[in-house]
Amino acid sequence: MSVGAFNGHGVWAIYKAEMARALRTLWQSVATPVITTSLYFVVFGGAIGSRMQQVGGVDYGSFIVPGLIMLTLLTQSISNASIGIYFPKFTGTIYELLSAPISAVETVIGFVGAAATKSLVLGLIILATSTLFVDLHIQHPGAMIAFLVLTALTFSMFGFIIGVWANGFEQLSIVPALLVTPLTFLGGAFYSIDMLPEPWRTVSLFNPVVYLVSGFRWSFFGQGDVSVGVSLGFIGLLLLLCLGAIMWIFRTGYRLKP
Repeated sequence: MSVGAFNGHGVWAIYKAEMARALRTLWQSVATPVITTSLYFVVFGGAIGSRMQQVGGVDYGSFIVPGLIMLTLLTQSISNASIGIYFPKFTGTIYELLSAPISAVETVIGFVGAAATKSLVLGLIILATSTLFVDLHIQHPGAMIAFLVLTALTFSMFGFIIGVWANGFEQLSIVPALLVTPLTFLGGAFYSIDMLPEPWRTVSLFNPVVYLVSGFRWSFFGQGDVSVGVSLGFIGLLLLLCLGAIMWIFRTGYRLKP
């Protein structure tokens, strides 16, 4: 690995290759979140919304939008990044990448940047689709963009770690399927944890997704289950933990080198 000037060409090559892979399935990538979002609005907005008109003074259909976006952002960020780094391991081209004149930082920027970009685009597509069903007014657009970017970057790095750790395709899906998606559904994505009785409300505070969803919902409606400062601090902590884990992976060669 070179330690010289920043290798922008190497970063761009990785980023472009990863984005090209997404463009080959562009229709599927765009159609799936649109259809899924529409179904959520039909099921949750129609069935539950007809019985629960408002949550905290916010129309229920609008209330679930941040949760829908966060659900997609978390799962897609992990999936895109984990698959992106796993395929070079699976095909053996990871050794060419490790011997190329590109540093660990530049490698991570390429893979994580592409995964985060794809997730952000899907998040914005879901946001646009939501406006077809509900009337949305974003109170803090700057904070919304910040939460989107930080969450996409953090969980793309988390996905990168999973891709390095995984020894098979089944392991790539086990974390999103058995951990992230259930935590998102139990993290206030479609309800406020203030609606829960004790001790379940207190138990919910140990769910990391609560802080992500709450901060993101605050950017829309100016209210959340926890303070926005705590939400930002939690995302920052996750970001640092993922950075530390990736630094350790490249320093030790964990599952990258024989």
